[in-house]
Amino acid sequence: MKLSVKEFQTWENKCITLLGMSGVGKTRLAYILRKHNWFHYSGDYRIGTRYLDEAILDNIKQQAMQIPFLRDLLHSDSIYICNNINVDNLKPVSSFLGKLGNPEQGGLGLKEFKRRQELHRQAEIAAMKDVPEFIRKAREIYGYQHFVNDAGGSISELDDPEVLQILDQHTLILYIKATEKDERELIRRAEEGPKPLYYRESFLDEQLTLYQQEKNLSYVALIDPDEFVRWVFPRLFYSRLPRYQAIADEYGYTITTDELAQVQDEADFLGLLETVVGRKP
Repeated sequence: MKLSVKEFQTWENKCITLLGMSGVGKTRLAYILRKHNWFHYSGDYRIGTRYLDEAILDNIKQQAMQIPFLRDLLHSDSIYICNNINVDNLKPVSSFLGKLGNPEQGGLGLKEFKRRQELHRQAEIAAMKDVPEFIRKAREIYGYQHFVNDAGGSISELDDPEVLQILDQHTLILYIKATEKDERELIRRAEEGPKPLYYRESFLDEQLTLYQQEKNLSYVALIDPDEFVRWVFPRLFYSRLPRYQAIADEYGYTITTDELAQVQDEADFLGLLETVVGRKP
C-alpha cells in the first residue's frame, strides 16, 4: 500500500506489516505500539497456535514416548502434553523446524527436515492470508484502532504472490533494513547461538551440496547440525536482502535499523513513517 503523506495522516485505522530479518527490531517495535492501542499480530504465534499446533505436539509426544516412564504415563492417560506458546515464547515453533544433520547430535534426516520445512511454509502462507480477518477482529471485537503485523523473517522466501498482494491491499509494508554494522551483529549472534531456520528448498539443495563438497561429507547424517547453521546463515542472510528490497520497492517502504533505533514511542514511529512516505518517489 503506497500513500501520500496526507493519505497517511488521515488514515484512521493504520495497518502496518513489518518486514525484515529476525533481530532487526520488528517485535521490539510491535511491543512499543501495543502500549498505544495497536493490535500486535505475530505471524509466528499464529503459525504455532493454529497451523502447526498438532504437528508440534506430535513431535513432543514422539520424543516423550522414547522415555519409558513418560511412555507408560501417556499410555494410561495419566498425563497430557500441551503447548505453552505465547508471543514472548515461540521456541516450540523453532524446535519443530529442527536442524539438519547427525541424529546423535539432535539433527534430522533430509526427508523429515524437508517435510517440516514445507509444513512451515504452508503455515506461514496461511497465517499471512489471515491478516485481513484479524484486522477486522482487532477493530470490531477487541476495539483496537491500529494493527501491526509482525511478520516472520522467512516471508521473503515463500514465493507466493497472493500473500504479498493481500498484505499490500490491507497494510502498509515496511521493510526494516539492517545497516552494515547491524548486519555484522546479526550474523555474529546467529553464529554464537545457531537456531533452526526456514530455507527455500532450491536454496537448501544448492547450499547443502556446496557444504558437503567443502567438508567432504558423503551423507547428511554426518553433518554437525549447529556447524551447518553457522556456515549457512550468512549465505541465507545475503540471499534474503534483495528479496526484501524487491518487495519494499514494489509494494511499500524502507527504513534502516538506525532510523528504527530512534523510535521510543508511537509518536516517533508515526513521525518516521510520515518522513518515509514523503521521500518515496
